[in-house]
Amino acid sequence: MEIYISNTGDKPIYAQIAEQIRAKILSGELRAGDALPSIRVLARELRISVITTKRAYEDLEKEGFLHTVPGKGCFVAAQNPELLREAVLSTVEQHLQAAVDAARAGGVADAEVAEILSLLMEGDSHGEPFGDPGAL
Repeated sequence: MEIYISNTGDKPIYAQIAEQIRAKILSGELRAGDALPSIRVLARELRISVITTKRAYEDLEKEGFLHTVPGKGCFVAAQNPELLREAVLSTVEQHLQAAVDAARAGGVADAEVAEILSLLMEGDSHGEPFGDPGAL
């Protein structure tokens, strides 16, 4: 499993790990029942503390993305479709907020932002309408 750590950002390392694993689960790259590397193996591969890796796994377990089987390891949990939808919506909101902030900082009018979003949604290559619950 590839995870990239940045030492230059503001985000703690455990949060970077959790964010990347969460993204792999949401994208379907990691599926329910898939085993994750042990805490020690991942810590060794990333050259970080075992405590840091443990914190990332614990956070993901609290959020319902992982479950631990004593003596066997950590696995991707079966996902509740509503939980997945909320996680995706949260990610979309964060990206849209960043776009709105950038537009306002650059003096782009709200109507122009709405038009750009509308054009991007029309150009959706999936052929599915946005907001389709089956798209998750």
